[in-house]
Amino acid sequence: MELTAKERFELIRENLAEVLNPEIIEGILAEGRNPRIYWGTATTGRPHVGYFLAALKIAQLLRAQCDVVVLLADIHGFLDNLKAPLELVENRAQYYQKIITAILQSVGVPTEKLEFVLGSSYQKSPEYVMDVYRLSSLISESDAKKAGAEVVKQTDNAPLSGLLYPVLQVLDEEHLKVDCQFGGMDQRKLFVAATEWLPKLGYRKRAHLINPMISGLKGAKMSSSIEDSKIDLLDSADSISKKIRKAEAAPRVAEDNGVIALVESVLLPAAKLKGKEEFIVERRDQEPLIYTDIKQLKEDYVNDILTPQLLKPAVAAGLVSLMAPIQAAYEASPEWQEITLRAYPPPVVQKKVKKVKDKGSRFPGAPTQDQPKASEE
Repeated sequence: MELTAKERFELIRENLAEVLNPEIIEGILAEGRNPRIYWGTATTGRPHVGYFLAALKIAQLLRAQCDVVVLLADIHGFLDNLKAPLELVENRAQYYQKIITAILQSVGVPTEKLEFVLGSSYQKSPEYVMDVYRLSSLISESDAKKAGAEVVKQTDNAPLSGLLYPVLQVLDEEHLKVDCQFGGMDQRKLFVAATEWLPKLGYRKRAHLINPMISGLKGAKMSSSIEDSKIDLLDSADSISKKIRKAEAAPRVAEDNGVIALVESVLLPAAKLKGKEEFIVERRDQEPLIYTDIKQLKEDYVNDILTPQLLKPAVAAGLVSLMAPIQAAYEASPEWQEITLRAYPPPVVQKKVKKVKDKGSRFPGAPTQDQPKASEE
């Protein structure tokens, strides 16, 4: 069934935290055009279960007949405090394409119309580089730091590359020829900067779709670079269960609860996409608790009907089931396995050299002054 412009817009904005300049998208839909929207990800650490948030939104955008571009931002990864060394960047970009495709396919989303673009395929062109120079001459160091404050790693005496990161991300909107950029709440300052900076070069302002962030297992946001905060998409069932058991989930406290956040942002939306929006919590000697909306689940948690001891195993089981198709695809692909080894080589363990202790000259059996040491014979 063909969707109306209004229905398409409602699908585009569903479950978002905020939309900046929504009139731009509404105008494009009124013209009967497909909005061209891009989502970028720096190819650094291995993607985690939080990537389902973006993937599920991308699924809705595809359903709303948007043209969706996934930017594999390899140069961005290198610029962000060398999170992606140059010798690993190409393989990490291939790994990201494999796993993002697998996420979407695991929830039944066709990926034929998804366009993947490698950042370095156009970010080294003379036109792009000249725009980097032009924009760098028009914004201050303070502007660049503010725009990238929640995206780029901030350190004392940080490398200059961190200031270039937001410049590149803003210019990507023009050089990818998109109408809109999609990203998480941590990108909001950068999105606002884009609406101010692009007109300085004579380029048009874009709309921005802002996704909520998912809480990590140890509080704060889930991050590829913080091992205890995340669940890797290729983690084993035992590893997933162990991480969920150790996750922070205070009884009766539903807010900033990383375990509940997984139900709200990943498990329920994924179930809806697959055709049946529900989350089941098994109970011994009782009927299971069945939730079709997060509001009731949070109420039961606050009232101690749903306890951490009941919730955690259910979430672990839900994640294991959700990620099973991704892991099956990985196991069936020697190519993907080889890419993984090249992208994330196991750390080299340095062997410790055993030090020879100097026992002095007074231990039993030590050579006397008249007896030469073994090394002196």
